[in-house]
Amino acid sequence: MSVERILLTNDDGIDAVGLHALYDALSTDYEVAAVAPAEDRSAVGRTLSGSVDVHEHELGYAVEGTPSDCVVAGLGTLLPEADVVVSGCNKGANLGAYTLGRSGTVSAAVEAAFFDVPAVAASMYIPGDDDWWKRELDVAEFDHVTRTVEFLVDRAVDAGVFDSVDYLNVNGPPADPDTTAPVRLTEPSPIYDLDAERDGDRIELTDRIWGRLFDGEVPDPVGYDRRAVLDGEVSVSPLSIAPSNGSNGTLETLLAEYDPAE
Repeated sequence: MSVERILLTNDDGIDAVGLHALYDALSTDYEVAAVAPAEDRSAVGRTLSGSVDVHEHELGYAVEGTPSDCVVAGLGTLLPEADVVVSGCNKGANLGAYTLGRSGTVSAAVEAAFFDVPAVAASMYIPGDDDWWKRELDVAEFDHVTRTVEFLVDRAVDAGVFDSVDYLNVNGPPADPDTTAPVRLTEPSPIYDLDAERDGDRIELTDRIWGRLFDGEVPDPVGYDRRAVLDGEVSVSPLSIAPSNGSNGTLETLLAEYDPAE
């Protein structure tokens, strides 16, 4: 299948710099239409709304809803002829297995996969400290990620990549004129480092992974997504939506012992 039409979405909102970076890069060779949230809807996972308002936008459509709303609305009625869904480029990384269900960016790609449409989620890691999200970015800083997404859209569908996987999660470092970024095939890091601390009637939830990233001290070896990005590489993780249904002998034995009459 040759790619001609791309549905572009995100969770940062249709006016986000990262979405415009991908739109500029992809619209040179493809027919691209954005179907993206009207406002920032970050970290909402696959939340769906019962109904959403939609407005025409210079890049396509602005939807008063979540990234998953946008994909369902886009593939269901606004752009049903789309060959590929691209989600991003997110301001901030989506690294590690624990982020997959939480990220609106990744969730849009997951939603597309249920339509049997190939999808790429794209995010850019921003080094710094706890106020990294305040940083103003320009389109050129997304170049490492947008170039990789261009390559994948150009080649991955025809190469048969999506015959065995449902979507790709791409993360990369920011670009500058003096750097290039090789690509590494990765899998999401399994390391989880969240905790909770109670102080009276308040509980603070802390994600210590971000501190590890800022310090450049993640324990992940080569081959995992977080290590790749910290090493200045673009991480590409091939992922599937179906949970494992492998046999489990222990569970089979246990269920055989169940007697509903007892």
